[in-house]
Amino acid sequence: MARRIVLTMLALIGALLVTTVVPLGLITTSHEGSSFRQDTILSARALAGLAEDRLADRPPAGIAAVARALAQSRRAGEQVRVYSAGRRLVTGTGTGGAAAVPAAALTSALRGRLVVDSRSDDRLRVTAPVMGDDGDTVIGAVVLSRSSQELEEQVGVLWTWLAAVALAGLAAAAVAAVALARWVSRPLSSLDAAAQRLGGGALDTRSAAGHGPPEVRRLARNFNGMAGRLESLVHGNRAAMADVSHQLRTPLAALRLRLDVLSQDTDPDTAEELSGAQDEIARLSHMVDGLLAVARAESVLVEPAGIQVDEVIRDRTAAWRPVAEERGVDLRPSGGGPVPAIAGEGHLEQVLDNLLANALDAVPAGGQVQVSAVVEGDGARVVVADDGPGMTPRQQEMAFRRFVSSTPGGAGLGLAIVHRLVTSNGGSVALSDTPGGGLTVTVTLPAQNPDRNRRPGLAPG
Repeated sequence: MARRIVLTMLALIGALLVTTVVPLGLITTSHEGSSFRQDTILSARALAGLAEDRLADRPPAGIAAVARALAQSRRAGEQVRVYSAGRRLVTGTGTGGAAAVPAAALTSALRGRLVVDSRSDDRLRVTAPVMGDDGDTVIGAVVLSRSSQELEEQVGVLWTWLAAVALAGLAAAAVAAVALARWVSRPLSSLDAAAQRLGGGALDTRSAAGHGPPEVRRLARNFNGMAGRLESLVHGNRAAMADVSHQLRTPLAALRLRLDVLSQDTDPDTAEELSGAQDEIARLSHMVDGLLAVARAESVLVEPAGIQVDEVIRDRTAAWRPVAEERGVDLRPSGGGPVPAIAGEGHLEQVLDNLLANALDAVPAGGQVQVSAVVEGDGARVVVADDGPGMTPRQQEMAFRRFVSSTPGGAGLGLAIVHRLVTSNGGSVALSDTPGGGLTVTVTLPAQNPDRNRRPGLAPG
């Protein structure tokens, strides 16, 4: 944003300077050129008045005035030639052809007309008629050739000053724009960083609210208020869930012990009913354990670290292989070389434990569960595929929600925990059908730190 502010201000100031300085320079240049032209014409008329004495054979005093004027013109770098009515060169300065006049211009001057000619060699030539005493008779012509080099130098200096002023104004505007951009963007950058930390799980994050424009300060205060309320709500929710789960464990354990005692000295029918009650208590205990696992998953701050996915897969499949052999399920890892990824400590292990537990519960004896990992783009892809009964599209859509289970007696928390752990590390998880029947779970993890670590509790599910 700071760069856009600076570029916008520089563009506006630049456009303003161009629309101001360029017309000013053009008008001044035109004025100087017009003044130079008028001054040359006046000088030619004055020389024509002095040349009248020479052409009319006036006393030596008049001729001396003409000589002084010619000498002054010579010192000024001007070239002057005086012609008689018969086109004869009477006197002049310089030996070159700078003051030479074309026949057409000399003819016009001898007819009483003033001729102004801008030559290609950067000189202005004025041919003026010399009038007699009666004011009607033309007795000769004066040709004045004046160099425009001095005018061009003045115009060059003028444009240099105008360019310097424009550049100084543009530099001052750049300094002001940078200061303004920093004043506006620094509080916004701080607020953006605070929002990222808050989204990453640091619920105690607050933004500085004492800098920048009033609107930004007000936004920072509102953000801090929102962060405080969010922290209070999230902590209250987690504490309530953890407290309720912990408080339920003790009476459930006591109830299980009482049922065990009662089932020892009862008739077979009553013992069967008590066994069903114990199964329900076991299911409730499993659900409480799942709630505790969800609470822990939602309260853990993500600290990404480099892991080797292939090594974690080999470790967890080795740990679950006795369970798979006991149930007659073929559990096998597959893959090639190393597969690096970024994940929180122990998170991938928890994910694989939940996925393998679900798969082994769903696959019948003689089935197969395959775990693989490959490098994909800038991350890692982990696939757990089984050939069990699978899920319907509706069940797959609802699978990551709490307490939704496709297995009879299931708590419906395993995939919810998987979803929150994976998304907290900047990854994603998806369900699909295994070719030939079954369910495939695909987990993607980044291979480098994500831009923003999201909290599982804030991820959609």
